[in-house]
Parts: sequence; C-alpha cells; structure tokens
Amino acid sequence: MARTLGELAAQFGCELIGDPAVSVSRVATLSNAGDGDLSFFANKTYRDELRATRAGAVIARDADAEDCPVPVLLSADPYLTYAQMAALLHPLPPPAAGVHITAVVADTAQLADGVQVSPKAVIDEDAVIGENVFVGPGAIVGPRCRIGEDSRILANATLVQDVTIGKRCIVHPGAVLGSDGFGNARSDTGWVKVPQVGGVRVGDDVEIGANSTIDRGAIDD
Repeated sequence: MARTLGELAAQFGCELIGDPAVSVSRVATLSNAGDGDLSFFANKTYRDELRATRAGAVIARDADAEDCPVPVLLSADPYLTYAQMAALLHPLPPPAAGVHITAVVADTAQLADGVQVSPKAVIDEDAVIGENVFVGPGAIVGPRCRIGEDSRILANATLVQDVTIGKRCIVHPGAVLGSDGFGNARSDTGWVKVPQVGGVRVGDDVEIGANSTIDRGAIDD
C-alpha cells in the first residue's frame, strides 16, 4: 500500500527532509533497502549501514539526519514511528467472510457478520464469534468460548472451553487456551484429580505467541 513521504509526514507528525512526492510501499533493512523501501535508524551500531543505504526514505532522529544520504522522516522515537508506518504499509488482509465447506460449526454457535472460518476449523456448541473475526485452518473454538470483534485465531490454535477473548487479539498458531490446569489432591490411596471448573479471560489488544499455553482456572477464571 504505497504512500508518499508527504502523506506519512503529515499523518505521523514527522518533519520531512527530502521530496514529499517520493513514494514508499514496503519496509526493509538499511542494508537491503532500495527505491520504494522505508527503513529506520535507531541503533548507532548500524551507522555505517545508514550512511550507505539506498532506501527510499529512512526514519531517524534529528541528530542522525546528516549521516543519511536519502530522504529522512524525523522522529523522536524512530522505532515506534517505524512500527506505525509499517502497519500502514503492510496491513493485515480483512477476513473473507464465510465458512469453508470442510469446517464444522455447531448449530448453537453464533457467528457475527464478516467472520471467516477456514478449512477444517471447528466452532463448538454455544461459541460466540464477534464481527470480522478470522478463524484459521484447523483452529478449534470450543464450547462456550467467546471471541471479540476483529480478533484473529490462527492455524491450529485451540480454545478448549470457556475462553473469552477480547477485541483485536491475535492467537498465534499452535497456542492452547483453556486446557486443564494441573490440580491434584493427595489421598491415602493415591492422587485425586481436582476438577478445573474456571475459564480463561483475555482482554483487548492482546497477542499470544505460537505454541504457548494458558490453562483455565481451578475455580475462578
């Protein structure tokens, strides 16, 4: 998604040194960037790369601008500004609303508008899926789970049961939320399993890494 440097400077409050008509459409490292690439400089270790860069533009602090041979977007926090601009240049694709023919959706599940349920995903009984949620290939949304709008449950992630996910969350591939917590009581004849009757609650704007686990509560969520 191409943007001119003038547009980026205005949107993110940067001072621009260079031609505002120059356009960038992607991000790259200082050493690998070329025309159309946006890079950033925030670590003095890479000053040689800054001096030699061929990027379309670089985000940098005012004190480092003189070492940059290409247009500069001045920022007090180049890494933060880079993150914001990178998200603009590389937006996540919106869900393609619909349920794949190989997916399984329970009759009691509720799917809002704009939800994408990918191949071999499972939406179980009484699950509630908010608007524009993406459920990836092989993902499982178990009984009584709730997912807030604009969240993304990626490939093979599992919400076992009674998991509540807020808005704009990302659950990366292979993560497991809501599995049994480890609870056992000792008796004279051996261990007695303690039922795990709580759930898991995740707030808004949370990102959960690949293959991580969050067990459900023993009694409360």
